[in-house]
Amino acid sequence: MHITLTELRYLIALDKERHFGRAAKRAFVSQPTLSVAVKKLEGELGVTVFERNRGEARVTPIGRRIIEQAYRVLGEVSALESVAEQGRDELKGPLRLGVIYTVGPYLLPHLIPALRATSPDMPLIIEENLTGQLTQQLRNNELDAVIVAMPYDVSGMSVWPIYDESFVVVMPQSHAWAQRESVDANELADENLLLLGPGHCFRDQVLDLCAGCRETEEAHRTRSGSSLETIRHMVASGLGVTVLPRSSIPNLSHESRLLETRPFSGTAPKRQIAIAWRRSFPRPKAISALHEAVMGCDLAGVSLMEEQNALNVDEAFLDAS
Repeated sequence: MHITLTELRYLIALDKERHFGRAAKRAFVSQPTLSVAVKKLEGELGVTVFERNRGEARVTPIGRRIIEQAYRVLGEVSALESVAEQGRDELKGPLRLGVIYTVGPYLLPHLIPALRATSPDMPLIIEENLTGQLTQQLRNNELDAVIVAMPYDVSGMSVWPIYDESFVVVMPQSHAWAQRESVDANELADENLLLLGPGHCFRDQVLDLCAGCRETEEAHRTRSGSSLETIRHMVASGLGVTVLPRSSIPNLSHESRLLETRPFSGTAPKRQIAIAWRRSFPRPKAISALHEAVMGCDLAGVSLMEEQNALNVDEAFLDAS
């Protein structure tokens, strides 16, 4: 059996017009050409799709089922063509982006409109999760790129640092530290320290700020929250103090009467955020567009790394981007 896409298109044209002459005009062919093609298709299938009467066509019951299938086949062909077109245009089609929980709420409100303006045909499909889970999804081709905290040394992955951001201490307004200009990191061990739950890289970064913080954790003087926003509310209620990334601070404005923020004494602890992707990812221009959009974000309290080059990339990426 040999059925062509052209024959299926003629079949659908005839179904829409129910007249051979009008169907031929719709398909931009002569009436004899369309008639012969439909007759050949019926011969291949061994059934009558249309009853004919003086140029008019009436669909048979089995013909209706065949035509419905023809619509589905041509729909899948159109989808296949769309996929191929996206492959030719790297900035066309969704980009599946994973973001760690402590970055997403603060970066995405700026990133999405920026990327929409520069790459309108590349919408983001967003997944928020822990670094370990995002890495697994990236390896399994369930994500195209992730935004994570450095260091990120994963085999087969390229990384592109995008910004540094410092940490700040957040406390209730009534806390004694609110009378100071800054806070020594080692003093965190003496407080009820509110942290994200295990598995969050930001939790580990905070615990690493002072030698006694790990002991505080072991002595059960830390409490966990499910998100930075939840922890912020816990601090506002007077439960303890916390450390937040600088980008989250603008969100404190509506609780300004209850909370105070202070920088750390001396050199401020900070983290570096980066884009990571599989080296084999075939859309380097999409990664470059994502990077460019981040560089255009007005993200409070961060230092954009505009001059930083991507790491662990091959020449093909550099040439394409």
